[in-house]
Amino acid sequence: MLYGIRHRTTYDYDYEVPLSHHVAHLTPRSILRQCCRQHRIESLPAPTSFSTHTDHFGNPATFLTIEGAHRKLSISAVSVVEMRPVPAVKPLATQPWELVRDLCRTDSVVGPIEPAEFIFSSPLVPRRREFTDYALASFEPDRPTLDAACDLMRRIYTDFVFDTKATTVMTQVFEFFKVRHGVCQDFAHFMVACLRSLGLPARYVSGYLETLPPPGKPKLVGADASHAWVSVWCGDRSWVDLDPTNDTIIHERHITTAWGRDYSDISPVRGVIVGSGGHSLSVEVDVQPMSDRRAAPEPETGSGRAA
Repeated sequence: MLYGIRHRTTYDYDYEVPLSHHVAHLTPRSILRQCCRQHRIESLPAPTSFSTHTDHFGNPATFLTIEGAHRKLSISAVSVVEMRPVPAVKPLATQPWELVRDLCRTDSVVGPIEPAEFIFSSPLVPRRREFTDYALASFEPDRPTLDAACDLMRRIYTDFVFDTKATTVMTQVFEFFKVRHGVCQDFAHFMVACLRSLGLPARYVSGYLETLPPPGKPKLVGADASHAWVSVWCGDRSWVDLDPTNDTIIHERHITTAWGRDYSDISPVRGVIVGSGGHSLSVEVDVQPMSDRRAAPEPETGSGRAA
């Protein structure tokens, strides 16, 4: 399956901004189950400086500098991604979770990014005793890691309510645990917090999920959104991605952009500006199969560069 993706972020400033710097994690990763065939990022106004690099976690990152007074900034990313079937996993075939936890305390697990890097607290995901207690209801002694993680995912899906008005991007995990309402970012942060509080490596994953309209209804342009889920390390079975917002192991409609310790490592766009006053932010995301004529739309600006 080929998907065309457009992600547009627009800032409207209260006053003119003479200078702004931004970093974007908008380039889909090329990994075993997906390949980013095409990608470009454009901005209006056009950037005076543009560069790309790979961050600590192996994610493509793009830096843009905008010079010159502007009251509005639009950053658009267009990608074409080939998705491959997700290899089947057998939760009961994974190693006991205590063994996986203990492996991370030795020097036997090595790689570009060691799983042990993802067992510690991070800026938005603390390790707390109450998270451990919640997780232990799923992590019984000697239970296979992925089987226990899937049970934890199911409980989060059942115990918490998806609610776009209950939280903000800065809502802390313990607040979400208290109110039991939130969005995919909250579901993912909470599950990561539970796993790390047990000493298990867990990553926060950002990407896209193709949404399907109700039967007989057309798909609305801009109806898709950025999505977030969790990747748990299962020992010799490596990393497995789980979506607690939807209670599912990820499938071909989950498109990965980046992963890190939490949202603060891989937010789609963030930056700093020179100036005063506030701003409003809007985000539009379209994820379309390439058979749809609207797939991979061209950005509205003409100053793009490949990234």
